[in-house]
Amino acid sequence: MDYDKSADKIIENVGGKENITKMIHCSTRLRFTLNDYDKTKLDAIKKVDGVLGAVNTSGQCQVIVGNAVVEMYDAVNAKIGKLNNDKVKVDTPKQKWYETFLDFLIGIFQPLVPAIAGAGVLKSLMILFASIGWISETSSSYQIFSFIGSAPLYFLPLLIAITTAQKLNVNILVSVSIASVLVYPDLVTLLTKGTKLFGISITNVTYSSQVFPAILAILLYAVLEKYVTKYCPKPVRIFLVPLICMAVTVPVTLIVLGPMGYIIGTWISTFILFLFNHLGWIATGLLAALLPLMVATGMHKALLPYAVAMMTSTGKELLYLPASLAHNFSEAGTCFGVAVRTKDEKMRATAVSAAISALFGITEPALYGVTIQHKRALGPVMIPSAITGSIVGILSIKAFALVGPGIASMTMYVDKSNAMNFVYAWICLVISILLSFVLTIIVWKDDVIESEQTSSKTIDTTLDTNIKLESPINGIVVPLKEVNDATFSSGILGEGVAIEPRDGILYAPAKAEVMMTYKTGHAIGLKMQDGSEVLIHIGIYTVKLEGKYFNLKVKEHQIVEVGETLVEFNLDKIVAEGFDPTVMMIITAKGTADDVVLPALV
Repeated sequence: MDYDKSADKIIENVGGKENITKMIHCSTRLRFTLNDYDKTKLDAIKKVDGVLGAVNTSGQCQVIVGNAVVEMYDAVNAKIGKLNNDKVKVDTPKQKWYETFLDFLIGIFQPLVPAIAGAGVLKSLMILFASIGWISETSSSYQIFSFIGSAPLYFLPLLIAITTAQKLNVNILVSVSIASVLVYPDLVTLLTKGTKLFGISITNVTYSSQVFPAILAILLYAVLEKYVTKYCPKPVRIFLVPLICMAVTVPVTLIVLGPMGYIIGTWISTFILFLFNHLGWIATGLLAALLPLMVATGMHKALLPYAVAMMTSTGKELLYLPASLAHNFSEAGTCFGVAVRTKDEKMRATAVSAAISALFGITEPALYGVTIQHKRALGPVMIPSAITGSIVGILSIKAFALVGPGIASMTMYVDKSNAMNFVYAWICLVISILLSFVLTIIVWKDDVIESEQTSSKTIDTTLDTNIKLESPINGIVVPLKEVNDATFSSGILGEGVAIEPRDGILYAPAKAEVMMTYKTGHAIGLKMQDGSEVLIHIGIYTVKLEGKYFNLKVKEHQIVEVGETLVEFNLDKIVAEGFDPTVMMIITAKGTADDVVLPALV
């Protein structure tokens, strides 16, 4: 793969370098913060070599890359250079309060995963080596490596302070200084003896390995820093602002925010334990079944704050990571099954690669490359996930390290007090792979074969040398360059025409297959008999209407005849809301025909 070429296409289709204000990456995705999200061309991004999918969600343009995310990030980063985020006003979509809250929490907890995961697996390895006699628990080597594994969790308030400060855009070192007081050895000793501040008793709370006290402390610091900086004289800001902020934040944290954060963490742990004790295997099985859909949409990130809080407060996790054990290996088994059954060489290569990735805990290549795209693969993932997840719940399998379940990280299930926890985890791994593999072998059929057997309407492959497109709507046909949208008028998407509509009925311009629909109804993609692809877009920026006034009349993969109704829309109301209703018809890809003839201009 040529990462440089792919990077160029990604940058171009997110609106160019000037449209990018920030870029980060997680384990499988490039995450762009953009000035104008209407400039993104998600369909074009999805076609870039190495890209598995793309979506605009929660104020980000997310490009799913999979295992090559680091290489792709480096290639894009080298081309866009340093981004001047401070001087660019970002016009992000307005988020609902819960989306903002979730984005805030994920932004804090997501960067913690590498340190916590690496340390957790190392610690579980030491426990495993000691249990099989490879190393003595009393040896200095064992103790030092155990310290390495324990340190990130013990000093978690400091790590939390860093990520919270980054999210709130406040001074990181001052934030760490505030959080460090919570684990300062002399203060810990003082709290155990009982002490007061300004005559107020301070609750004895052990802040090591705690999550929420540090978050609340840095939130208070962020508010204070803003107002103190505003009124503080510039010559003394360098020392006076942090002085005042620390002098206020630390006492308030010790007296109020720290105990409050501790209680929040305790409540979460208590609730999950209650849920597990009363629902047990049902909860684990249901979550495992839903994880394919949650991971595909990024919703699984919402479970991360809970998992970190649970792991730090109890030292184990009972729900998310055990359910992920069932799901991850079901993805692997299904992909291996597809590789065996498919006759499509490209699909076989994709499935094998995705299966290996899933075996090591990264499921996005499997999801976006195989299972989400094919309904005959999604069932063999979800059903075995539910079954294995239920077995995991019945056996009460627990995770002791915060890392994605995979063959290389199975020591996360090593339980010092229960050796069978590790054995049961491996048994469930095998069950998950076998169930999904066998079910896939039974139900999988290649899409081409399936369509030949089930479709009552097919496209005639005997073609004229030209494909003729009729106007998709009653109106005046005008040059595409006259459209008031550079995305279309520049011809970046391809050649085409624009139509000024007289009514609100969109027709098929030729016999074709409906290749792509949008739930908003404002656009539709068609594949002609020769393989040419045509995009018909109703109005400019009408995606903002979120489907209002649009009524989609066809489904994906449906064969339509020329003149068949595709979409009905309320032209008058769209215009009344201030939108330009011009319809664009673009040839986005050429097929085998000599030419695709567009409607004549009026």
